Amino acid sequence: MLRLSPLALAAALSAVPCALAAQTPRLVLELEGGAVWQGSNDAEIPNDGSATRFSLAGITGRGPWPAGRVYLTWNLGERHGLRALAAPLSVRGTGVPDAAIDFEGRRFAAGAPVEARYTFNSYRLTYRYRVRAAPRTTAWVGVTGKIRDATVALTQSGTTTRKDDVGFVPLLHLAGEWRAAPRWRLSLDADALAGGPGRAIDAALKAGYDVRPNVTLQAGYRTLEGGADVEETYNFAWLHYAVASIVWRP
Repeated sequence: MLRLSPLALAAALSAVPCALAAQTPRLVLELEGGAVWQGSNDAEIPNDGSATRFSLAGITGRGPWPAGRVYLTWNLGERHGLRALAAPLSVRGTGVPDAAIDFEGRRFAAGAPVEARYTFNSYRLTYRYRVRAAPRTTAWVGVTGKIRDATVALTQSGTTTRKDDVGFVPLLHLAGEWRAAPRWRLSLDADALAGGPGRAIDAALKAGYDVRPNVTLQAGYRTLEGGADVEETYNFAWLHYAVASIVWRP
């Protein structure tokens, strides 16, 4: 029969929390950057029949523009975690519309340059619960509270008209990771919800390589789609990102 001395048993037990801590770091910081393109971006403001539904992408062009975001995750334990996100986004460009645009009580003439600006800043706080923790796969589910800070603005002949929209949006959070090899990983991350007068989808698929035990380099594709169809505003956009990020687990 195998016998362990009290000292050896204490050492073995003390190693368990250390191993768990290595698997679930307390803090995770991710810095993401890349380029964004507009697949579509349509607006009508106000959405009451008095304005023109027009393509912002037709004025600004499709892109690309620089984009970035930062995530900070705080794992409260082996299964519970909080994640904060700051994702500013601004798209700007000048075009010549073929037809007049009625926007927010002002008419923008056809055949003359119009500068358009689209801002969509997103700030989120997510609570997530780890539902799977296997040697090669991990999965989380949770809920996200999102503060949307959006602006649509048009400028012609030095005069600017703008519509600001700040609001709260609840989202469902889903995430998963597959360890394809000791240093390679594939991750899918999404915040999304559809229903009522609008929808929102922010999803990314990334491949990552562990350059160090606590540092991972990732690259992949992100899509951001959604908007609202309410009396004050109609605006739906579909954006495509090519992204790269560095993940640090201090």
